Amino acid sequence: MDLNTITEVTRPKARGELAPWREGDAFLGGGTWLFSEPQPKLTRLIDLSMLGWQPLTVSADGLAIAATCTVAQLDALTPPVEWTAAPLIGQCCRAFLASFKIWNAATVGGNICMSLPAGPMISLTAALDGVATLWAPDGTERRVTIADFVKGPLSNALRDGELMRSIFLPTAALTARTAFRQISLAHHGRSGALVIGRLSVNGAFALTVTASTPRPVKLEFDTLPSLEILHARIEAAVADWYDDIHGLPAWRRHMTLHFAQEILAELGGAAR
Repeated sequence: MDLNTITEVTRPKARGELAPWREGDAFLGGGTWLFSEPQPKLTRLIDLSMLGWQPLTVSADGLAIAATCTVAQLDALTPPVEWTAAPLIGQCCRAFLASFKIWNAATVGGNICMSLPAGPMISLTAALDGVATLWAPDGTERRVTIADFVKGPLSNALRDGELMRSIFLPTAALTARTAFRQISLAHHGRSGALVIGRLSVNGAFALTVTASTPRPVKLEFDTLPSLEILHARIEAAVADWYDDIHGLPAWRRHMTLHFAQEILAELGGAAR
């Protein structure tokens, strides 16, 4: 879609060339949402494609994902063999309601910053203890966990002029065992519930609930809990189940509790 209110596009090649933030600005990554509907309040786009960020960096400490890394680039990663959680990457990439064209343009950072309940990059990075690095206009930076970054539908921790630079996933999470469950009302529909379980080498268990809730809900335990305790923690943590055309709250709640039971059984069996 043409954005006929845009009067300027800047293409910085380094952080120092980023234009001073002003009302009417928007950062342009993949643009799959930005160009999908009218943006009458915008007058200038700051194109991030020329900054030259390395999409993916594998190290002994974990995986650094540039905010401009595309879904296709992330899915094509060949991870170290010891990253037992690596299958989760492909599972979350395929939870997109998107064509291959979108895969090759949509960015990981863009999906997270949109902060929609069904954002699968939110699911992936929250479940694997992802931490976002945010650049402020004054040259400083801060770090926020993805679980805390997303506040609700279209709401997140970004302040005026802040830019998501990258997301880091630590090795401790990437070497854990994981279990993935997702459901949509339609075969190729938007996720109505997406639940990820993680069992770490030290026996710690974490359950991350997305899509069925307005924001990510992450529950952590020192050891595998009983089903009764897990269900009680979910019920206590979720004040409101999400409600839109992609699923009623009662259905989302039922599927989340059902998936939690399946995940507990799967990872519990793996532990034994």
